[in-house]
Amino acid sequence: MTYEELWRKLTPIYGQGEAKAIARYVLDVRFGMSATDVYCGKVTQLTADESRELGEIAARLMTAEPVQYVLGRADFHCREFRVAPGVLIPRPETEELVAMIVRDAAGESLSPAILDIGTGSGCIAVTLALDIPGAAVTAWDISCEALTIAGRNARELGADVLFERRDALNPPDDNSKYDIIVSNPPYICDCERAAMERNVLDYEPHTALFVPDDNPLKFYRAIALYAVNALRPGGLLYFEINPLYSDELAAMLRDMGFCRVETVKDSCGKERFAVAARCEAAVK
Repeated sequence: MTYEELWRKLTPIYGQGEAKAIARYVLDVRFGMSATDVYCGKVTQLTADESRELGEIAARLMTAEPVQYVLGRADFHCREFRVAPGVLIPRPETEELVAMIVRDAAGESLSPAILDIGTGSGCIAVTLALDIPGAAVTAWDISCEALTIAGRNARELGADVLFERRDALNPPDDNSKYDIIVSNPPYICDCERAAMERNVLDYEPHTALFVPDDNPLKFYRAIALYAVNALRPGGLLYFEINPLYSDELAAMLRDMGFCRVETVKDSCGKERFAVAARCEAAVK
């Protein structure tokens, strides 16, 4: 199989530009080929076993299975994380959220206690543990499979993270425990499914993606109710959000007693993040 044959097989699913990028990514990650190698035709020099493996990879990709699941890895914030169908594939916008937290924490002298709710692959928790000096990071997920993958990522990347199996909708009764709470919870409404790509809808875990149409802030409400007491006074709550409900979410946080509530645009200009602080007078 040549490089051109590989990407052409994927064009019915991804379009030419993305198909070429996926093909180059596979050849780089699995077979160590540089762009120069690819364009010089070295794909045709693969061994019989390597050619067989490339054919198996192509067959999986042609079913719209995400390349990250096929290869078992995803790049996030300049690091490689293991991923599998039981966890959400890390997204570029989540990298922006992490970068915001790291930047905000850089001006603080204290070593923050951080909680990541719904950790999935552990990409947020592990990155914060590695990039914020002295951070004490805890990460929750309800999925045992996710916690296994996240724990492996932490070990392989040398991050000290405490993983706990907990339900974000039924959190413990904590008070003034954390300086930072962050979450990228499920936020896509069921009515948005029709517009989603096959590689997401058919393969990524629906429990990490969807919320009911009549309760789009389901997870945000539960997490904010926990955070309003679990955060220390002045502590910060960070969310990745659905732009469709940014105003509603900001209003909810203000009604709960949070202060300095703001929504932040991502690099595409969408209201993608929310930040709020616990005030001294915040109560449930």
